[in-house]
This record gives sequence, structure tokens and C-alpha cells, in this order.
Amino acid sequence: MPARKPIARLQIRVAFDSGLVIGPGKVDLLEHVRDTGSISAAGRRMKMSYKRAWDLVDAMNRHFATPVVETSKGGAGGGGAKLTAMGEEVIERYRRIQAQAAEALDAEVRGLHRRLR
Repeated sequence: MPARKPIARLQIRVAFDSGLVIGPGKVDLLEHVRDTGSISAAGRRMKMSYKRAWDLVDAMNRHFATPVVETSKGGAGGGGAKLTAMGEEVIERYRRIQAQAAEALDAEVRGLHRRLR
């Protein structure tokens, strides 16, 4: 059976008792770091400052058992950033949470949608 076209988007945020909140913005940022090899380029893609992008990555690095992003210092060849295995796992688990929630709540979301003007 083909998947139905989504009529709405769920915004899932996972708030841990440690204070870390993982949501679509941080996960998108991790994907952009993976794709660009750079925290600053990832931030630019999301229209955020380097400082904001760095602060978000730093918060995730401090909360997880191992870093989600590793950085290398600049120099003649420039620096860079690399997503770690933990970073990949965070993306994969979050995207599964999103997909499972959307599937589980599809009937309720469609019920609300039918009541829109």
C-alpha cells in the first residue's frame, strides 16, 4: 500500500532530564555538518551565525557520552568538522522517532485536518 501524502508536519522535540533538547533544528544542523564538513557552512545553510551553530554543536557534544561532531583546527588547508558515529546515530534515531510518531498519529492528525476551514 503506497504511503499517503502528508497533510501536516509533526514537530518532535525530545527533552532529556539532563537539559538537552533534541529537535528538528539540531538534527538538521548535524546533517548539514555531515554534508558540508563545516560547522560554519552548516550554519550558513540554516541562516544562523557560526556562534549559534557552534553553541548548538557544543551543547550536544557535552551532553552525549561521546562527541557528535569532531573538529580540526584551521591552518593553511583550513579546518573542518566531521560527524562522528554518535552524530550519525543521533540523526538515525531522531528520524525514526519522527517517522514512528507520524505513523502512529496519522489518524488523529487527519481527523484534525478534516475540521479545518
